[in-house]
Amino acid sequence: MPKTIRELADELNVSKQTIQYHYQRLPAKNQQKDSQGANMISLTAERIIRDKVAKPLVAKNQQTGSKKATKTSKENNDLVATLRREVEDLKSQRDKQLATKDQQISSKDRQLDHLTKLIDQQQQLQLAIVAENRQLKEHVQKSSGFVGTSRSNQKVQSTENDSIQNKDRNNNQGKKSVPQSGNIQKDTPKDKAHKNWWHFW
Repeated sequence: MPKTIRELADELNVSKQTIQYHYQRLPAKNQQKDSQGANMISLTAERIIRDKVAKPLVAKNQQTGSKKATKTSKENNDLVATLRREVEDLKSQRDKQLATKDQQISSKDRQLDHLTKLIDQQQQLQLAIVAENRQLKEHVQKSSGFVGTSRSNQKVQSTENDSIQNKDRNNNQGKKSVPQSGNIQKDTPKDKAHKNWWHFW
C-alpha cells in the first residue's frame, strides 16, 4: 500500500525533507503521484528510501555512539580518579581522627589510673584514721575508768582524813578542858599537810 512522505518520515523517525530528498533522486518509474498530485511512495520506493536513510542513520549512530562512548569513558575515568582522590582524602582524615581519638583514650586511661590510685590511697588513709580513732577512744575510756577509780579513792581518803581530823579535834578539845601538865598539844603543820588534796597522789 503506498504511503505519503509524511507517513514514511514518521515511521523512520526522520524529517520530511530527508524523505523528499531521497524521493526526488529515485528513478522516474518509482515516483508516483495520487489523483490530487501528491507524491506517493510505493513499496519498492519505500525499500530504496529505507536503505538509503538507514545507512546514514546507522553510521551516524555508530559515530555518535563511539563519540559518546569515548566521552563517557573519559568522563568515567575522570570521575573514577576524582572519587579515588576523595576516598584517599577521607582515609587520611579518618586515620588522623583515629590517631587523635587513640591519644585521647590513652590520656583518659592514664587519668582513670591516677584517680583510682588516689581513691585507693584515700581509702587506706580513711581506714588508718578510723583505726587510730578506735584506739584513742579505747585509751580515753580506759583513762576515764582510771580517773573515775582514782576520784573515788580520793573521796574515800578525804572522808577518812576528815574523820581522823574530827577525832583529833575532839581529842584536842577534850585535852584542853582537862589540863594536863605540859601535855598541851597544838595543831601541828603535819595535820595541815593532810588537808591538802594533792598529797593523796
